[in-house]
Amino acid sequence: MESLVVDHPLVAHKLTTLRDVRTDSPTFRRLADELVTLLAYEATRDVRITDVTVQTPLAPAHGIRLSRPAPLVVPILRAGLGMLDGMMRLLPTAEVGFLGMIRNESTLQAETYATRLPEDLSGRQCYVLDPMLATGGTLGAAIQFLFDRGAEDVTALCLLAAPEGVAYLDKMFQGSGKPIRVVTAGMDERLNENGYIVPGLGDAGDRLYGVV
Repeated sequence: MESLVVDHPLVAHKLTTLRDVRTDSPTFRRLADELVTLLAYEATRDVRITDVTVQTPLAPAHGIRLSRPAPLVVPILRAGLGMLDGMMRLLPTAEVGFLGMIRNESTLQAETYATRLPEDLSGRQCYVLDPMLATGGTLGAAIQFLFDRGAEDVTALCLLAAPEGVAYLDKMFQGSGKPIRVVTAGMDERLNENGYIVPGLGDAGDRLYGVV
């Protein structure tokens, strides 16, 4: 498994404002959207392409287009929805599936409550959107779900990650032979006793959409 912390001043600037407890939900949503587009630029470096030739007004020109089948973008509900527009802005020809997963606060394990995905993902590149890679349980379960349906490789985009979560995914998929990447804006210090990232930015879903 590969992990990449995107090192760029604009990424760091937006992440700092997201962390600030004074940042209201409308501003948080806008900045998360912008930040995901920056992360998507790095996350799609290995997107599959096909060589093509097009006709310019002057002469033929060699170039590339994204290969078929189209990439599949999968936000993990509900917080992952706040990342979808930013991803689709950069990858508008992708298809979108939805995976509803929630962390059981007692066991810290992920539970699935909704799916809207193709049954057969054979040969598909998948991009999973989950703001926080904390314990790794939710993201790991989501990635395994996609592999079980035949996905060929999975890249996860996260606003923040904790070392424990990265280590969990690395151990979970060790020896699987499946390409997995995690692209994030920051790698924080640790998890606290409740499984939250420290210093983190709080509960991403609550900060995006309010407490429900």
